[in-house]
Amino acid sequence: MTQTAIDLSRFTLKKATLDHCPDICDLVNLTYRGNTGWTRETHIIGGDRTNLGEITTAMTKSGARFYVVYLEQLLATCIYLSREQHHAYIGFFAVHPGLQGRGIGKHVLQQAETIAKQQMTATKIRMFVVSQRPELIAFYQRRGYQRIGGTEAYPLQLKIGIPKVAGLTIEFLEKQLH
Repeated sequence: MTQTAIDLSRFTLKKATLDHCPDICDLVNLTYRGNTGWTRETHIIGGDRTNLGEITTAMTKSGARFYVVYLEQLLATCIYLSREQHHAYIGFFAVHPGLQGRGIGKHVLQQAETIAKQQMTATKIRMFVVSQRPELIAFYQRRGYQRIGGTEAYPLQLKIGIPKVAGLTIEFLEKQLH
């Protein structure tokens, strides 16, 4: 895709259905483990980021929703929101690599935060990131997310990839929703 101006009004989140699961799975794997895009982590983690079973299970979880934006037949972006006690959880956030770097991620994240606050009545929003992804952590920090302390070993039991480097960890980021 060429770097042309993007009309962000075309990127309004819509609730996903089970029919969207294969596209969501493909987009998340392409974004995190593909060969292009700034959010990929192929230099530190190999294998798929997710699978159809994980996406379907997340889709059918009570209090959770996937949101998507299609540009014609292309799934341009997706994000997952789940209600967890007093906070919302973000996961599976992806913008197609050919569309990255144009403000779409910021726009979609703002919409997700609004949904979490207004529809899920969450007072804060949380996510986990791989600690060895300073550019991704910086992206979220510029949007008001803060590290909440502590790291955990990379969750091998979730089968979300195979570390290529020793000592991978994850940490949680959080933002208060006012």
